[in-house]
Amino acid sequence: MSISMKKLMRNLSKVTHSTQYSALQPDSSKPRPDSVPAGHFPVYVGLDQDTTEKFIVNAELLHHPLFIELLHRSEQEYGYAQRGVLRIPVDVVVFERVLESVKHGEGCSCLDELLGQSVSCR
Repeated sequence: MSISMKKLMRNLSKVTHSTQYSALQPDSSKPRPDSVPAGHFPVYVGLDQDTTEKFIVNAELLHHPLFIELLHRSEQEYGYAQRGVLRIPVDVVVFERVLESVKHGEGCSCLDELLGQSVSCR
């Protein structure tokens, strides 16, 4: 893992740590749209402006291999200098599959494996 990736993960994990695990909390359940619960952080997910959705995810995901792979994709697309909310350039359906896989403890170790593609994963 590169030094910049470690720095990004360190900065994102400075969010107050939550002892209760919740992979996804839809924004519609929040009393205020701008509030993010302790131990969570916002993420914009989508391939373009028209399909981008905002998710609130648990900071514990920062250490999961599938989420780290998503962070790598974000770094490749936007670099580490992106400002504001973290953006992940994958289809929303793919991101939701990642969250479900993590939530259910499925043993997928890379995105291609999760999607059923025959690609050798690291």
